[in-house]
Amino acid sequence: MQTHYERIGGQDTVLRLVTRFYQIMDELPETYGIRKLHAEDLSHSRDKLFDFLSGWLGGPQLYVEKYGHPMLRRRHLPFPIGDAERDQWMLCMRQALDEVVPDPRLRDELGTAFQKVADHMRNQAGPSHPFNLR
Repeated sequence: MQTHYERIGGQDTVLRLVTRFYQIMDELPETYGIRKLHAEDLSHSRDKLFDFLSGWLGGPQLYVEKYGHPMLRRRHLPFPIGDAERDQWMLCMRQALDEVVPDPRLRDELGTAFQKVADHMRNQAGPSHPFNLR
């Protein structure tokens, strides 16, 4: 059975996905909330997301080799992430998936998986999170 990394097209497609994700974040006014949480130069964020997604999708564990266990939620605790930030991140990712991944079934699978991760990253109280999770 193929991994998501193999199904998406490997390194080249993961890089295109991540590059397009950050281009969208930079372009859409409605994603300003998450854009301002990042450095002006997005190259470091892009590289880290590429490394993480490579392993998360079943390819080379680049992130783990460089930084250790991802501990995603802990690493994101310094940033206020509520429903709005989650939704903005997902807007960027869903658009990038739509543009980069031609297989609709794979797009849906990845979109569902990304949504679960994005939900888990929230650390601010909000309508769908009645308690502050910090």
